[in-house]
Amino acid sequence: MKGLFKGIRQCMLDGDDSVLATVIASSGSTPRGAGARMLVNKKGRLYGTIGGGAIEYKAGQLAEEILEEKRSYTRGYKLAPKQVGDLGMICGGDAVVYYQFISANDGVFLSLVEHILTLLDNDEDSWIITDITDETAWSMGVYSRNSGLVGLELTEDELKPLLKSRSLQINAGGRKYYSEPLVRAGKVIIFGGGHIAQELVPVLTHIGFRCTVVDDREEFANKKLFPMAEEILVGDFERVSESVDITGNDYVVVATRGHNYDLVVLEQVLRTDALYIGVIGSRQKIASTNARLLEAGIPQKTLERIFTPIGIPIKAETPAEIAISIAGELIMVRAGRLEQ
Repeated sequence: MKGLFKGIRQCMLDGDDSVLATVIASSGSTPRGAGARMLVNKKGRLYGTIGGGAIEYKAGQLAEEILEEKRSYTRGYKLAPKQVGDLGMICGGDAVVYYQFISANDGVFLSLVEHILTLLDNDEDSWIITDITDETAWSMGVYSRNSGLVGLELTEDELKPLLKSRSLQINAGGRKYYSEPLVRAGKVIIFGGGHIAQELVPVLTHIGFRCTVVDDREEFANKKLFPMAEEILVGDFERVSESVDITGNDYVVVATRGHNYDLVVLEQVLRTDALYIGVIGSRQKIASTNARLLEAGIPQKTLERIFTPIGIPIKAETPAEIAISIAGELIMVRAGRLEQ
């Protein structure tokens, strides 16, 4: 998302009008779901995708018209199973795409883009909300708890249903809005840089989680192993707080190289407000760990916070499969937090 809005800002600073195409509804076997975005200017597609194939091909054609007419559009697409292969689609489905014309001279919108880029650098829940009532004109706003609603005017009752964990359309105050999360607060802190962490970081990054990897060995805590991690730390497992601050929005995955290290890390992170604490291990190992944590003074109620065995039950065995299982569980927890 940051690259997209940087692209919009650059177009405006260069004096180029552009078109932001957003999938605001989809069903069936369309290539991307709601929330997929693509930026187009007179040079063609600059950033993002709305799925390639038929929709993207037609979107590019319509964007050229929009740049000439300087107005916004909503278009629905029905994709048939027998659609020609050279457009890249073989499955059916429906999609609605909202095309926003962005004038390079719109100083108010440029200020909003700058605000959005600032929010993308902050660890704070925020949402993009677009008024799509009028096909030929549009307005966009962004909401965060610290900054409030910028760019639109909505009452608290109108705003609240728009702040969900997923993209959605809703009618409020006689107008139609499209809303989607911009930033989901919290990072995933992975203790242990072994095979599971190496598989897990790319998966989590692709679905919008920011990852921090902590290991006490430099050979397992470096950019070569974790090119997609936001932060990589060489730290002492016995002094977790010296390496990383854990907040109530954060997710902790304990996957160190041994049972004793897991225990040491767990005893510390259970004393934090972490939203999620998951531990790699068999049921036998978990029982042994819990017994030792109770001996260390960790209450039984606190132990119940631990997600273990970690991940959703898909009979995962390999590190790659376990990574998928963990990712699924984190998606579920993240969605539940935002819904609350």
